[in-house]
Amino acid sequence: MTQRRNDDQAGREATRRGLRRFAILPLALLAACASGVAQAPATDPPTVRVGQFRPTGMFGAYLAGRLAASEMDTAVAADQFSRALAADPNNPELLQRAFLATLADGRDATPLARRVLQRDPQALIANLDVAVADANAGRFDRVETRLRTLSREGAGQLLQPLLLAWAQLGRNQGDAALATLRPLTEGVRFRGTFALHAGLIADLAGRPAEADRYFRLALSEGGGQSLRLAEIVAGFEARQGRQEAAGRLLAELSATSDDVAMVEARIKGDLARRSVRDARDGMAEALLGLAGALRQQEASEFAMLLLRLALALRPDFGPATVLLADLLENDRRFEAAQVVLGAVSGGSPYAPMAQLRAAVLLDRLDRTDAALAALESLAAADPARPEPLARMGDILRTRSRFPEAARAYDRAVARLGPPERRQWTLYYARGIANERAKDWPRAERDFLTALDLSPDQPYVLNYLGYSWVEQGRELSRARAMIERAVELRPHDGHIVDSLGWVLFRIGDYRGAVRWLERAVELEPRDSVINDHLGDAYWAVGRQAEARFQWRRALNLGPEPIEIGRIEVKLRDGLPIPPASVAAGPVATGSGNAPGQAPATTTR
Repeated sequence: MTQRRNDDQAGREATRRGLRRFAILPLALLAACASGVAQAPATDPPTVRVGQFRPTGMFGAYLAGRLAASEMDTAVAADQFSRALAADPNNPELLQRAFLATLADGRDATPLARRVLQRDPQALIANLDVAVADANAGRFDRVETRLRTLSREGAGQLLQPLLLAWAQLGRNQGDAALATLRPLTEGVRFRGTFALHAGLIADLAGRPAEADRYFRLALSEGGGQSLRLAEIVAGFEARQGRQEAAGRLLAELSATSDDVAMVEARIKGDLARRSVRDARDGMAEALLGLAGALRQQEASEFAMLLLRLALALRPDFGPATVLLADLLENDRRFEAAQVVLGAVSGGSPYAPMAQLRAAVLLDRLDRTDAALAALESLAAADPARPEPLARMGDILRTRSRFPEAARAYDRAVARLGPPERRQWTLYYARGIANERAKDWPRAERDFLTALDLSPDQPYVLNYLGYSWVEQGRELSRARAMIERAVELRPHDGHIVDSLGWVLFRIGDYRGAVRWLERAVELEPRDSVINDHLGDAYWAVGRQAEARFQWRRALNLGPEPIEIGRIEVKLRDGLPIPPASVAAGPVATGSGNAPGQAPATTTR
């Protein structure tokens, strides 16, 4: 049972944004904490109490800021670093930390940015912050001058020419803007991004033929897999009278993504709206593009700063708002993510996505009843959409309310048309809920439907194959399915364990030992996998090693129901005569062969 829960969790993680934990502040951009910070004012020394250290003054504020930053609390970090800076205004370390924390928290950091630039005129984020302030004031001549001084190394090789071109357009110099980007669209690195922005500028400059050429280049380079790219190009196609092409572009992407499916109707309903309206919007678009790339490369702290700048330029920027909330959620700042999502206006195409994610965040805050109520309200507001009910099922399944989860998934499936490939996850999730609710016939149908929709999903192959093995059914097919799952996920210890366990169940004990040893290498602290390896060792006559693995499994926190079973094995061993199986495997065609492993398992 534990293994199936591991597969369940892995499947959920495979179908949603994976949770990753990063520091809020880009410490790599900061100087190491040195003597300047350690020099607390003599008039306000730290106070020492019995069993407790309570620093005060500048030093205390600095430590509080560091702690808040490590816990991803940008509000407290900004307050405390600013307080420390007030006590020591010439400290460059405190200035840098206060600036970055203030910007990361979404506050006006421009005064601090100007002070940073007095010390370091090439500081990238500070220059971008001041450029954003100038663009908001319509001073694009200053923006252009500032951007021309920036280096084109690192992030600057993408941002500097993009922002420079938009500043030129802000000065009504469309020819110069396109001249800035045109050579870069013929290069190798980032040519798709440069082509997208060249297309946007050409469109705003009234050059539809040139815009069309650049948009087609952007699509060919980007593969059409970005919702934002599809939205921009579909809008252009619609304004050129090519409604069918616009709809096809969105439909192709919608078929691969629930997120796109949720916003597709709203985007189609307002295709005449320009996605980028002016130079400020274009600068925000450039910042969003780099932030998205950085997020994929797990550089979320830098991405967050860029998104704050994008939203300073365009507060109604739905894609940037949703991505920022995603970063905050990944940092487990659920309340902050909810606040950000609340800023998406109800008229935005991204409103359904934001509302759904905000509802799910209530569950992350242990407000499950409120989350379910919010999802029920969303489901009622749009009777055609299955996503709110599917998320309701996910929440109930995670909370081990399996019969309720299955009913929620039933309601979601009822809203589907003919099943599409991307919907395999819904049938897989309902299959897990039905299996855990002890309705195996319905669970089996769901798993088979999921495989019909997407045959090479390793988690479905593993879950269904393992379940058949446990039931002594379809053993040859189950083995083939799990072997395929291992091919697809060779470094997933739980799937490798499943292969070892199916071999054990069909009597191939030597093969079981080989794969279970590999599984323990991949997941050394998993109680179930260590317990399985102990069973396999016992079956091939390695009794001392078997007891070692069982003792290890006991020390790794097994589920309560498994503790007694493992203790019995430690005392009595397995009811398999070791000498009769140590020589090699028995027949592998049936689950009922003589010498078969005992029915008692730890899954």
